[in-house]
Amino acid sequence: MEYKIKSRIWIEVDDKVLLGEGRVQLLKAIRNLGSLSKAAKELNMSYKKAWMLVDSINKSAKEPVVISTTGGKNGGGAIVTPYGSSLIKAFEKINKNCWKYLDEQVKEMVVP
Repeated sequence: MEYKIKSRIWIEVDDKVLLGEGRVQLLKAIRNLGSLSKAAKELNMSYKKAWMLVDSINKSAKEPVVISTTGGKNGGGAIVTPYGSSLIKAFEKINKNCWKYLDEQVKEMVVP
């Protein structure tokens, strides 16, 4: 028998979600692809939803996390700022440590 603890974490600022698993996946896709629309497509998410999430992240963060450029002859794009990259790294570290702790706790369970 294998026991598991399931959990999801997110980081809030003033009762508004700043980062969670899905938002971090979106930021990583933007960082890798250089485009909000391409990131949304890769994650099977509407452009509108992706834009709303990025807007929410930017409004909740102390400085811009994603900067976008408007389209034109060569099209627009989006970049994750160095601050945004530091948030991704911090979230992933917190998440990893949380899972490690939960795995340790379930190993210590005494089950009848």
